[in-house]
Amino acid sequence: MIDLHTHTTFSDGELIPAELIRRAKVAGYRAIAITDHADASNISFILENVRRLTDAYAHFFDMEVLAGVELTHVPPALMADFADMARKAGAQIVVCHGETVVEPVAQGTNLAAIEAGVDVLAHPGLITEVEVKLAAERGVALEITTRRGHSYANGHVARLARRFGARLVIDNDAHAPGDLVSREMRHKVGMGAGLTPEEVALATQNAWMILERCRKGR
Repeated sequence: MIDLHTHTTFSDGELIPAELIRRAKVAGYRAIAITDHADASNISFILENVRRLTDAYAHFFDMEVLAGVELTHVPPALMADFADMARKAGAQIVVCHGETVVEPVAQGTNLAAIEAGVDVLAHPGLITEVEVKLAAERGVALEITTRRGHSYANGHVARLARRFGARLVIDNDAHAPGDLVSREMRHKVGMGAGLTPEEVALATQNAWMILERCRKGR
């Protein structure tokens, strides 16, 4: 399994990076991206410290690990600047906290993230047809999430992604050990969103493709 959206104590997660990696490994994951919540105040802090681990000794965990951020509640007008800031600070992957239906995310965040070329638009909520079409054109992956609350709009995201050919990934948005779901539960969440077994498998392939692209520096 692979997950491109996880959190540690560098934002609101419960585990330090090393423990998150170890628990993910034991849970059956072969690759994860550490993507703590970030804005201009902490982008450099997160990436400096996570990369201190991933660059020095993450290979001892026998896991593929990417250092990244999840741009969160960033003003849409500044999204492109912040994405660029993150990459210059060493982010191997940039995720954006999309317009989930359970948080007051600024309208226009989804569109700004897609236009900025983030790698993954997390829990994009009631994303519009125009935005999904653009995501398909730009190669921005849309997230089907196993996280409670954020998952309310999974079916909507899956339906539009299928209609317009946008890439999907399935992520945990893990903040705690129990958020690292099993392969079986991950499959059930995908099926519950209306995906076919083949589309669930394709979402996994998409995630591996993104990891490979990000690992090579895009």
